[in-house]
Amino acid sequence: MARKISARKSDIHGNGVFALRPIAKGERIIEYKGKRRTHEEVDAEESGDVESGHTFLFTLDENWVIDANHGGNSARWINTSCEPNCEAVLEEDEEDPRRSKVWIEAIRDIRPGEELTYDYGITLDEPHTARLKKIWACHCGSPKCRGTMLSPKR
Repeated sequence: MARKISARKSDIHGNGVFALRPIAKGERIIEYKGKRRTHEEVDAEESGDVESGHTFLFTLDENWVIDANHGGNSARWINTSCEPNCEAVLEEDEEDPRRSKVWIEAIRDIRPGEELTYDYGITLDEPHTARLKKIWACHCGSPKCRGTMLSPKR
């Protein structure tokens, strides 16, 4: 079967992932892979640094994170967008949450050459100051862009 996607330079941010062929709405595109680590392990290293504005981390639950800095695949290059064409879907393993998986699925039809995006929905415990919003700036270019990768506080 022909490859669906390819990672390359992106206008949104650094690298991105692009469709090589049409992808249908609802199609499962790629699993987000990486080493399963605890939040404590991640927080002890720079990969969990809230000040960097850059992350390859995907939270599975209150205990476990997928860290694509270690053993990650091209899914880690999928950029965020405030008007995404994909979503991250958690496939939970209730017996062993470390075995839970995250899949990137199309939420609409995607044309060849189009960049894949999903809303990172980053949540931080601390207040979303102007400084943090700038660190976590969004560059998706959508008319609906909220200017930050941070999810609005509820």
